Amino acid sequence: MKKIGITLLTAVLGGAVAVGGYKLFENKQLDNMSFEERQKVYYANNASPIEDMVSSTGNLDFTQAAAAVSPGVVHIKVTMTSRGSQRGGGGSPFDMFEEFFGMPQQRRAQPRQPQQASGSGVIISPDGYIVTNNHVVEDADIIEVQLTDKRTFEAKVIGKDPNTDLALIKVNATGLPLVKLGNSDNVQIGEWVLAVGYPLSLQSTVTAGIVSAKGRQIGILGESQQQQPRGYGYGQGQGQQEEQIVNTAIESFIQTDAVINKGNSGGALVNAKGELIGINSAIASPTGVYAGYGFAIPINLAKKILDDFREFGSVKRGYVGVSFREISELTVEQKKEFGLTDILGLYVFDAVKGGGAEAAGIKKGDIITKIDGNIIYSSSDLQERVARLRPGDKVKISYKREGKEREATITLKGEEAKAKAEEEGSSASATEIYNKLGASFIPATDARKKELGISSGVVVTQIHRGGVFEYFGVESGLVITEINGKPVNNVDDVETALGNTKRNIVRVTGVPERGSRVEFNVPIEY
Repeated sequence: MKKIGITLLTAVLGGAVAVGGYKLFENKQLDNMSFEERQKVYYANNASPIEDMVSSTGNLDFTQAAAAVSPGVVHIKVTMTSRGSQRGGGGSPFDMFEEFFGMPQQRRAQPRQPQQASGSGVIISPDGYIVTNNHVVEDADIIEVQLTDKRTFEAKVIGKDPNTDLALIKVNATGLPLVKLGNSDNVQIGEWVLAVGYPLSLQSTVTAGIVSAKGRQIGILGESQQQQPRGYGYGQGQGQQEEQIVNTAIESFIQTDAVINKGNSGGALVNAKGELIGINSAIASPTGVYAGYGFAIPINLAKKILDDFREFGSVKRGYVGVSFREISELTVEQKKEFGLTDILGLYVFDAVKGGGAEAAGIKKGDIITKIDGNIIYSSSDLQERVARLRPGDKVKISYKREGKEREATITLKGEEAKAKAEEEGSSASATEIYNKLGASFIPATDARKKELGISSGVVVTQIHRGGVFEYFGVESGLVITEINGKPVNNVDDVETALGNTKRNIVRVTGVPERGSRVEFNVPIEY
């Protein structure tokens, strides 16, 4: 009997050591896994509450999906003690504190007055990693996370990126409920979806709707952020006339009519199975509240960005290295000039010197039609695919040249290579830049300089059709005093100054025929 007891004790101890060793090994392995891989391990050891759910085509009851997802969507409250009213609008774009609470005008004039705002977040790992929007936490000094069970934690920022409006934060906790990552590539227009979050400072709220569009660009990220409040898309946005793969702002939103309001920012957009397919980010509204459409960042784009945050603390972007414009946006005159008969595709205006596209043989005048075998209907189709990759990754591009379909494999370049290529490419040909401006100049007379109170200047005498100056509305009669910070008095001065162009931007200072001194920047690709 004594031998049996010893044997049993030995077996128990051996099993405990084995289990402990396995858990230690598992934890070490997790450190090197992506969030998607970590979730697979989690669900391999834990039954998924959404495994047996029926898709929306067979079941319009969303109770199971809502019950499974809601515990993993958190309320984020932020306190900002150093921002004040410099941005002229108060809190985060979805949760404008002044507008919602009716803050008096005199309160806005106190730049150091602590302000509060709120949003939502989605738990994607049981050890405390939470995805939300960059605009929810970008100016936060204190971040508080509250779960549906009322537990609260202080969170720290792991990484944030204004170009995708994504952020990863973390709380010091384990065993948290999480939302299962889905596949946004499989999302179909007309598919039922749920939006889960904390709108208008209400408690956890679930709304339902359908996916009404994919790959939406609404002009709220990148440079356009300075022109309208982030988190709102008024109409379809102006966009840029010549989109660039080398740009860092990525917009390829899932559009939905599920009700989304202020406070939903960073919350979950899930399918009828309760799988996370998007991070709610913006609404289209002239009033600041729901008016029919909301926009979510596709989760397949977010997965890569979030893994970058956890591994590097920042986004590691790969760049193709071309400037382009959608054929559908070209004018009739431009199509005729370029000899285009195609309806779809991206017309290449330039391949960045030293970039991946140039190395693969892509040239000005090529028409990019596919990426990795997928047809390109708009620039977002290309940009989102590239944004999922890192420097050194390869993409297969299909393109047309002289009517013939060709293929090229492009190795994406990193930030340093991109900056170097832009620096070298922008100063390579001052004459080419001069020609792209599309204008004629003559020296300003001494009398004209005295009249305007300037010491240098050339007069724009003619604007040529199709040039950059025509596109940006520069009028003849403008007296240009400086280009790229250099005084100009004749045509030779203009060309010399253009040789100092950095990052493909020409800086112009001048005086109109009637008016005061003006300064503006002109991108030379356009």
